[in-house]
Amino acid sequence: MAQAPSLPVSGAGTRHVPSLRRELGLPDLVLAQVLCVVGSSWVGVAARLGRAHVAFWLGAMLLFYLPLAAVVIHLNRLMPEEGGLYQWAKAGFGSAAGFLIAWNLWVYAVVCTGAIIFTVPTDIGYMIGPAGAWIPASRLATFAITAVVMAGIAAVAVRGLAASKLLHNAGSVMILTAYVILLGLPAWALWHGSLRHFDAFPWQPPPVSWFSLAVFGQMTTGALSGFEYVAILAGECRSAARTISQSVLISAPLIAVMFILGTSSVLAFAGSAPIDLIGPIPQTFRLALGAASLFAPLAIVLLAARSIAGASLLFTGLTRLPMTAGWDNLAPAWITRLHPRRRTPVNSILFVAAVVMILILLSMAGVREQEANQLLANASSTHYAIAYVALFALPLFGHPRLRARLPGWLKAVSAAGLASSLVSLLISVYPIVDVVSRRQYAAKIGGLVLLTNAAGAALYATARRRS
Repeated sequence: MAQAPSLPVSGAGTRHVPSLRRELGLPDLVLAQVLCVVGSSWVGVAARLGRAHVAFWLGAMLLFYLPLAAVVIHLNRLMPEEGGLYQWAKAGFGSAAGFLIAWNLWVYAVVCTGAIIFTVPTDIGYMIGPAGAWIPASRLATFAITAVVMAGIAAVAVRGLAASKLLHNAGSVMILTAYVILLGLPAWALWHGSLRHFDAFPWQPPPVSWFSLAVFGQMTTGALSGFEYVAILAGECRSAARTISQSVLISAPLIAVMFILGTSSVLAFAGSAPIDLIGPIPQTFRLALGAASLFAPLAIVLLAARSIAGASLLFTGLTRLPMTAGWDNLAPAWITRLHPRRRTPVNSILFVAAVVMILILLSMAGVREQEANQLLANASSTHYAIAYVALFALPLFGHPRLRARLPGWLKAVSAAGLASSLVSLLISVYPIVDVVSRRQYAAKIGGLVLLTNAAGAALYATARRRS
């Protein structure tokens, strides 16, 4: 049975917390951490920094990655509750702030899930080859494919974590396989003589520029984020206070090695050629093994399957946040109802699936949908940065009883994470791609974030009046 937070909560109503099935053990959580944190595009983003990428990775890990691991471990030990960051923020800052912080995380995850599913038709087109180029260009085909994928993810979610964790674990194994091949390519090429030199840990002082700062911001709350997301499912984990913390400790060094050596592998074969930021790993396979190699299509298959599994994991967390808000009477009661046999929030699953599909439909509307979709994706990252600012602020400015139960050194660690998150938040309005007007670009992102938070505040106020 998931328990209510033991720390004081401002404005919390009477909570009805039903029992949930505890399906996730330590191996599942380790694989879920890898699936949630490791993406395929970030090695391409980091490779744009050239030989300075190691300095940036180490800086981002020291100032954000390790502080995030430390804060998540300690907060999860204090409050291993279903809802994760929502419960922590509610206990540290009160009901209203907790709701808005969870709202920002929810908005980010909705957009991210839709964006991942939206890439599936493109992946299918690449797998088929030139004959499949029409698929992503067809709105009907795109909608049909994304609808089938979303229906499949929702059906697995209704069956519960006993079924969905198999999909998540398989996706994690696939991204690990893709990185094993990527990291092994330099050794293979050196042995065959097609590569003369490989520097696994190149070193160059990081250049000081707005571009470098923008990439650093993306590497923190983008590439190195996600440890806190699995904690949303704490009420469905076995020995959550212990196993979630252990999963972070096990996965953190593995993820660090994958990102640093993966970026070095991309650089070794791409050289001065333009790097495909969407598919740097398939591009590297083709450059290393030749256009006729079967490894590039294999990489696409692995990464596409990983994307679907990652979308499923994001979707699972998405459906739990409205449920836990409903326990506090901040969402309609129907959204908390569980499947009588599966013990899954079936109404919340159907609601979130509908929201994601509506978002995909909106992204397909108009002649400039790709630009609008990119702008929406960047704005969603800003919502994530807001959630991280709140997370790192908890040990520094949260409720006194919460701060008293955390070690003193965690405050210094949290200050580093807070500073990195603030940099990421402020620099998120600076584009790393060409735009017509940087000022208009920043105004659009800032306006969208203000609009969504105003909507969240209105929802909270309405719920409080109703309850």
